[in-house]
Amino acid sequence: MLVVEQLCKSFTTAQGTLPVLQGVDLRLARGSSLALMGESGSGKSTLLHLLAGLDRADSGRILIDDEPLDGRSEAALARWRRQGIGLVFQQYNLISSLDVAANLAFQARLAGRFEARWQDYLTRQLGLADLLQRYPEQLSGGQQQRVAIGRALAARPALLLADEPTGSLDEASSDQVLELMLQLVAEAGSSVLMVTHSQRLALRLEQRCLLQDGRVQDGAGR
Repeated sequence: MLVVEQLCKSFTTAQGTLPVLQGVDLRLARGSSLALMGESGSGKSTLLHLLAGLDRADSGRILIDDEPLDGRSEAALARWRRQGIGLVFQQYNLISSLDVAANLAFQARLAGRFEARWQDYLTRQLGLADLLQRYPEQLSGGQQQRVAIGRALAARPALLLADEPTGSLDEASSDQVLELMLQLVAEAGSSVLMVTHSQRLALRLEQRCLLQDGRVQDGAGR
């Protein structure tokens, strides 16, 4: 469902032009999972931003179900972010003024895809049923990340983009949260692209690749 072809992106700095992505090629089948690894500064987050339509590439193509993402209007990209993808970050990014129930429902309501039964299922599977009236500041890090995952999957997005989703958690919590995320991704029928520094976590996904020197190297960790 996702094809990336010869994607290039550079940034202008005080020292001149800084090339970050230099011909990235990537494929992700519907319903599959891929771990993207690489050193800090290798362009992993930049790639996720391009896939999310938060930035535009200098050249190359991004195809979603054979339809180009590049060239879409800002309104169309906003619709893609609302309906086509779910985003999970290391910092959770929950809305502090909303309780857990409202945070969980936020993305699905924005996309016009709120399903009470699916929402209830996510809540129970993520162990949040007794926390619905609490606010983010009243939750542990692991609980906040579970809310973030539930929010991202509530609209059943075609693609889940996860940027170091367990990076701020201890190893035991990381394993538990990732296991839940992958289980619910499968049940939602979504594909997942996860950025991680952890070889151990990357091995839990179906495919792995390494972003190095601005290009993707297949089979990292195999």
